[in-house]
Amino acid sequence: MKIRIGYAPGARGPERDDFTTLCRSLEELGFDSLWVTERATGPGGDPVALLAHASAVTERIKLGTAVMTLPGRQPALLAQQLATLDRLSGGRLLPAFGLGQRLDAEHQAFGVARGERVALFEELLPLLRRFWSEESVTHRGPRFSFDGIEVRPKPVRGAFDVWMGGTADTELRRTGRLADGWLAAFVTPAEAERGRLLIERTAAEHGRAIDPEHFGVTVGYRHGAALPVRRLPRKDLSDADLDDLVPSLDALERTLRRYIDAGFSKFVLAPLHSPADWRTELSAVRSVLSLQT
Repeated sequence: MKIRIGYAPGARGPERDDFTTLCRSLEELGFDSLWVTERATGPGGDPVALLAHASAVTERIKLGTAVMTLPGRQPALLAQQLATLDRLSGGRLLPAFGLGQRLDAEHQAFGVARGERVALFEELLPLLRRFWSEESVTHRGPRFSFDGIEVRPKPVRGAFDVWMGGTADTELRRTGRLADGWLAAFVTPAEAERGRLLIERTAAEHGRAIDPEHFGVTVGYRHGAALPVRRLPRKDLSDADLDDLVPSLDALERTLRRYIDAGFSKFVLAPLHSPADWRTELSAVRSVLSLQT
């Protein structure tokens, strides 16, 4: 099992010294990877720029997108951008994609109407895989056309294991059809297990199989007993379910073991606050976990 950390910037957005401390502390304290989310209209910053900086100040940790919006991007340029980052980082990139957040402002930022996202995604993801693995690509689709186009460089390993996010049944089935792994976000252990089983069934129906080690979940956590209502990612659950969804730091390992029992082995831990000092924060997380990182 692998323990990963999700970046939670302050309201002003990424600060160079703060983010550098996070990256170097992750490496020094033995964490597996850094994961950054994407929200064009939020303070988090551009995921590729963040991971490029992380690559420059580290040598070992893997670098993931949790998750990157795909609809609204040009596939040839994105394929080149991510392969370049992978090569400069020594093959450490772990891309995960999704439809994007369900916010009107995000749809405007990416120039994609909500109802167009699925069709775009279904055309874009296979194109990315082809650009990464084939010498030249010819494609005639409803939105994109390419005539023997070559995109370089290629990823270090010639291709990526592509993970997907999402929790709706349609998104889970799409993951089973198209992806190599699933990164759930802010779901209870019971919801996570149900999603894994649906993905596995769908994959089998399409003659595919998802590696059992390719199921991960983003788990928010808090300090102290009080639930930070204004920061909760969901408000549709009981108090008991919310304790599962955003455990206190002291209860974090107990909650992670429930996800392990549900078939998950990768965990992106996301503090629901903006840490004043990342090294102190990561040391606190390490102190309550006996799980392998």
